Amino acid sequence: MFKPSAPPPPYYDNGGYQAEHCNNYHNRVPYNVYETVPPPPQYVSPVPHYIPQVSPHQSVPANQPVKSGTWCSASRKTIICIATTICVLAAVTIIVAVLCWYFVSGRCEMTCGTSGSCVQASQWCDGTINCPNGDDEAYCVRLYGPNFILQAYSPTKSSWQTVCFDDWNSIYGSMTCEAMGYKTSSYNNFELLDVSSGMTGFSSVNTSLSFVKLYTSLRSRDYCPSRKVISLKCIDCGKSSKNTESRIVGGSQAQSGDWPWQVSLQIRQKHVCGGSIITPDWILTAAHCVEGSNAYAGQWNVNVGSIDKASGSMYYVDRVISHPNYDTETKNNDIALMKLKQSIKFNSRTVKPVCLPNAGMTWTETQSCWISGWGYTYQGGSSSPYLRAANVPLIDSATCNKQNVYNGAITSTMLCAGFLSGGVDACQGDSGGPLVTKTNSLWWLVGDTSWGTGCANINKPGVYGNVTVFLEWIYKQMQTYR
Repeated sequence: MFKPSAPPPPYYDNGGYQAEHCNNYHNRVPYNVYETVPPPPQYVSPVPHYIPQVSPHQSVPANQPVKSGTWCSASRKTIICIATTICVLAAVTIIVAVLCWYFVSGRCEMTCGTSGSCVQASQWCDGTINCPNGDDEAYCVRLYGPNFILQAYSPTKSSWQTVCFDDWNSIYGSMTCEAMGYKTSSYNNFELLDVSSGMTGFSSVNTSLSFVKLYTSLRSRDYCPSRKVISLKCIDCGKSSKNTESRIVGGSQAQSGDWPWQVSLQIRQKHVCGGSIITPDWILTAAHCVEGSNAYAGQWNVNVGSIDKASGSMYYVDRVISHPNYDTETKNNDIALMKLKQSIKFNSRTVKPVCLPNAGMTWTETQSCWISGWGYTYQGGSSSPYLRAANVPLIDSATCNKQNVYNGAITSTMLCAGFLSGGVDACQGDSGGPLVTKTNSLWWLVGDTSWGTGCANINKPGVYGNVTVFLEWIYKQMQTYR
């Protein structure tokens, strides 16, 4: 965290937030924000060009002599001419019908993840795998809003439906969380909430079916007879001793227990990047932290539970998974996951997970957030031995994409946070660390520290990966490598 003692020189660019000891990344310039960003290619709907063209029939006056050998020239060939014309018209009709069927019925309704394959909407979450990687059956149950409302996708209704308490059994909760990708041992509980006026579309467990997976064991309903819906917490997350009343410009040293999900990602016991605990087995960080040779899982260790990056409990990494669409130049889709060899042991104060945002959660412009890390304390300086944190507001993308800020470089997978006036920011070594906010008395992971031009410069706020956008991908990895 950084507060400059004097305004930095104009147009200084240190290459964005960089891992302090990352190979193949230090001193790289990820994106020249002063260049004009080329517009994306325009999609043009395909137009068929192979419909046969039929020449118009030229009539011949009855009193005009007809040359010998001309097709349909004689009265005895009139029947053949009419029959041929009818055949041609019929062929054209058939071809047009086939083309209409192809472009209407055969269009891609749902896309299978990164494979690009297509399935019909009725095949999504129908209990049968149709996508090559099973994407159509991976994200069929979700938690919605800050109250963790349980919802399941209905292929017949083509919509998400809220699960009623009617015919619910307590064992269904842990089974559902496990199917989402959580370990059974981390299961917290379920609660009952009243049906609110804004809720539409419900479902309940169909007791005539054997319960295997929640979304294949439901029936649609117009209302909940019990007037109660399920709030499901798969993990006890988002709790901290942090007093959010404290707002110190430029950042300050964190206190033990303030940010219990913050970890130091290290190579050969040297701090490289930050990360966030999301489950006992998974760490969320930035994809640029694990580029190139840093993608090798065996060299990483994770330090948890201490504001001193040189101490804490050490865990080793079993697998590194970077987002398949991460762009090393633009930093689009800058998110990665680390699967640990052993589960983290949580405690009541210094080691806890942060809450992943649920579907439907939106953040307001200027929402109060916090960043934390062991990064450089000033531009071009050295990292802090102790964890520091700072309060920063979100900045809407329209403002962040202005020409004098980031000139269109901010995509839907990114968030901006900080101050256009500069003074408070993340810096090198903070990469991958958390951007969090407090809602409903819980702390939620809004973003992961990604990039920026310099540290705390005027009109160059910090840029973070937009975690909400990646929820489906995160849960798919948790399920695949469970």
